[in-house]
Amino acid sequence: MTLAYWNGQFLPLEAVQVSPLDRGFLFGDGVYEVLIAYGGRAFEAEAHFDRLARSMSALEMTGGPDRSQLETITERLLADCFAGTKAAAITVYYQVTRGADDARRHGFPKAVPVSVLAYATPFSPFGADQYARGFSAVTAPDRRWLMCDVKSISLAGAILAHHRADLAGALECILVRDGLVSECSASNVFIVKDGVIATPVADHRILNGISRLVILRLARENGWPVEERDITEEDLRQADEVWVSSTSKEIAPIVTLDGEAVGDGTPGPVGRKMRAAFDLLIEQTARRNR
Repeated sequence: MTLAYWNGQFLPLEAVQVSPLDRGFLFGDGVYEVLIAYGGRAFEAEAHFDRLARSMSALEMTGGPDRSQLETITERLLADCFAGTKAAAITVYYQVTRGADDARRHGFPKAVPVSVLAYATPFSPFGADQYARGFSAVTAPDRRWLMCDVKSISLAGAILAHHRADLAGALECILVRDGLVSECSASNVFIVKDGVIATPVADHRILNGISRLVILRLARENGWPVEERDITEEDLRQADEVWVSSTSKEIAPIVTLDGEAVGDGTPGPVGRKMRAAFDLLIEQTARRNR
């Protein structure tokens, strides 16, 4: 049984009942987060909770669990999932919608509580051998809305981009808008050129990924050159290394792009150093639960 939190109650996920008038169902009017835990211990939880609050604020959503309640919900869900599975990695999904009104209307409902869902499930990250081989990616025009800094459940554009990657047998689809790289269907993008790490600026064009923030922090702590700047499509195609990062992918090296080799077609040295630093952080997180 998968335990879920639904509007103040803990119950089996299959027992959750959502109104057909819930604005998340009708309009995609909501936000979400996905947190990962290693060894039953949440990884960068505060950053995820901060981003959930920012996303809600951007959509002018109020109510729902406060920080302390989120921590309590997370601990309960992780403890239940870890006790039942002993999974090395667990993801926790959170979703907040504007709630269920008494009719379908575009205007914000009055005096309607938000709907809050959370649940935890075992997760299997990629293996070390897969990271050592690297992954492929394709590119496509970025046709999404211009509030990509909000982690919205309105994901039609991202779903279409991911489908493009699936059709090509690729891990990700890297999106390009007006000649500039933005992000992927569900990941951030990094390139390396002449030893310098670069990633697009975290403005309205991209979601400021938690793994992205960790990578930037690790680079600066280790004295590795890193830049947040506009990256052109040409920069992407001429890069020595390309990585994508997300909660579920961690740091995944891209070794072919649209069928062409990136660099020498193998994961590069800068990415391997970053991967080692990231793995150490994961190990430290899991160790705190022992």
